[in-house]
Amino acid sequence: MTTANKITVVRILMIPAFVTMAIYYGQSIQRGEPLEWQRLVAIVIFLLAAVSDGLDGYVARRYNQRSSLGVILDPIADKGLLLSGIITLSISNWSEIDPEYGRFPAWFPVLVITRDAVILVGAVVLHLLNGKVLVKPNWTGKVATVCQMCAIGWVMLQLRFLPLFFVVIVAGIFTLISGVVYVMDGVRQLQAEGHAHPRRD
Repeated sequence: MTTANKITVVRILMIPAFVTMAIYYGQSIQRGEPLEWQRLVAIVIFLLAAVSDGLDGYVARRYNQRSSLGVILDPIADKGLLLSGIITLSISNWSEIDPEYGRFPAWFPVLVITRDAVILVGAVVLHLLNGKVLVKPNWTGKVATVCQMCAIGWVMLQLRFLPLFFVVIVAGIFTLISGVVYVMDGVRQLQAEGHAHPRRD
């Protein structure tokens, strides 16, 4: 258990704390008595978790602490934080003034979860058929992650100089495109091993 992995584990433990505060704040909005300290605590926890994402990577590289456990834990922590933020802010309204700015439309978490599920199933299929999975980071995936983070921040900070719907649409488009890119890459890997070609008797 390296220092980098300990930071990652702490990040994973922050996720339920963030979800709890986010839901409690949404409930206080529903009661008409918004408790701003809950909103601030949720934002601080989310920011600390997001910052720790870069910190554990830096520690792992700086002190040569890359490990097999870290390779597994890091994406779990990253996806867990993003999905928890998107799902929580889809079921919990964070705006007493305008609900359109207080939560995500239902299709957004469905799209994000579906893309991740398809990628996960594709990775399992590749592993079973090819015995290996070559994950090539793509710029569309990175842009999709940044856009999803921006959308979460838009709701939590209640920013209004652009409509939330516009921010979510941009995040949704890049999420969809990145999913298609990863699926096409997986199909290419299957074709390279001869699994995607029709069988000849």
